[in-house]
Amino acid sequence: MSLDAARDRLNALACRDAGTDINARFHQEPDRLDRLTAEACGLFVDLSKQSWSLEGLEAALDLANAAGVKADRTRMFAGEAINASEGRAVLHTALRGADGARFSALGQAVSSEVEATRAAMKALAQGVRDGARAAADGGRFDTVLHIGIGGSDLGPRMVWTALKPLTPRIDVRFVSNIDGSDLAEALTGLDPSRTLVIIVSKTFTTLETLANAKQARAWLRAAVGDEGLPTHLIGVSAAPEKAAAFGCGEVLGFADWVGGRYSLWSAVGASLAIGLGWNVFERLLSGARAMDAHFRSADLAANAPVLLALAEVFNVAAGRAARTVVPYSHRLRLLPAFLQQLEMESNGKRVKVDGTPVDGATCPSVFGEPGTNAQHAYFQLLHQGTQIIPAEFIVVRSNPEGLTTQGSLNANALAQAEALMVGKSAERVHAELVAAGVPGAEADVLAPQKAFAGNRPSSVIVLEALTPEALGTLVALYEHKTFVEGIIWGINSFDQWGVELGKVLARAIEAELQGGDGGPHDPSTTALIDRLKAR
Repeated sequence: MSLDAARDRLNALACRDAGTDINARFHQEPDRLDRLTAEACGLFVDLSKQSWSLEGLEAALDLANAAGVKADRTRMFAGEAINASEGRAVLHTALRGADGARFSALGQAVSSEVEATRAAMKALAQGVRDGARAAADGGRFDTVLHIGIGGSDLGPRMVWTALKPLTPRIDVRFVSNIDGSDLAEALTGLDPSRTLVIIVSKTFTTLETLANAKQARAWLRAAVGDEGLPTHLIGVSAAPEKAAAFGCGEVLGFADWVGGRYSLWSAVGASLAIGLGWNVFERLLSGARAMDAHFRSADLAANAPVLLALAEVFNVAAGRAARTVVPYSHRLRLLPAFLQQLEMESNGKRVKVDGTPVDGATCPSVFGEPGTNAQHAYFQLLHQGTQIIPAEFIVVRSNPEGLTTQGSLNANALAQAEALMVGKSAERVHAELVAAGVPGAEADVLAPQKAFAGNRPSSVIVLEALTPEALGTLVALYEHKTFVEGIIWGINSFDQWGVELGKVLARAIEAELQGGDGGPHDPSTTALIDRLKAR
């Protein structure tokens, strides 16, 4: 089947299936649950409450085949230049490859480089944790200050929040925002003589990161002097010479084939290796590596990242422009923010790899909050709003603290997914109201307000426990899902030109705000510049 024909068929079935009864399909399609669930690397993925029929699933699989998912998957693992606009390989999978792996980028072997960086990270992490890597005065570090932004912040911050001990032996604090309040808050209560500052920037030119790094450097200098600075400053960059020139006493590198939002597995994760311990970081890598193996070898019809991606593609084809991700785990509360960058920066594009416009919609907006908080915030809209927004529930069977509230938490997750699908008719509500003694006329008014339309799609992903392995598997699941969607939509998931224009304009406007000559702006921007200068 041609790509155009496969896309047309999927679009037609998405429009048809979107309005039909999801719940009824379990009776019409006896093997629905088996066909629309997948187990991989300890994760269970249930897509049976999505809108698609099994015919729609087959159409989505046909589209994946026609778009070349298998071939492009092979090209990615082979280290070919699938990031076409920048002429780069995409090899975050190499970062978690086992020792002795043989990954290559554009024909150049890279696994020995990965292993050397990993050894340096291990030595740093173990040295800081056991005190052999001492502060300038010979004492032990008790805090790591991680400075980065975007992919140099969101992934490590999310993992730290998910896995950190309740009373960490070495704390890790994160700074990303150029707003000085972020740094001030992170530094509060810290002793600079016991703080290791890790500056993460791929180019070591990122405006926000360097602004924060300069202030942190001054804070350190006041306590440890110029001589002690190199001991307290670590750089993580693909431009090691710039990090060294800044004053970093040690620099951990990573290559240009590591995209920022896919980089937590690299030296970008050094803060995690120190704070969590090297063993925990290795377990995180092993979980992701297991998902890599599943994605690489499993048939598309049983491939968890592929099926998750196809559900998204199907919903986008049905005109659903947003998706909410709701982790029913407080420790996973930053997962939605991480996925916003992973998915929206990767696939929020309107031009294909060949420079032509895309054939339809691409990445939906992604948002979320942890359950049950989200239920008391925006679930009103999910259940009774005019828009249909697919939901994705992340459920953890047991929590690391062993608290008895986990059953209540998970019950809420399953109940919300069921309620979104089955709903509650106005007729049933009306009968219940009348049976409770509400007068008929009043019930006529109340029943529509208390009714739930139902037929709203959701997915459920179940983790047995929030272990480092499970988290690594979950993140890799979403990475590969994002990749598959990009292939089907015909876009490059690994560049991000859309973030550049605002950066360029900001530099010019900042000069004007500081009294420099003005450039040509629209009337609104000019007026706002004048107002901010006047104040």
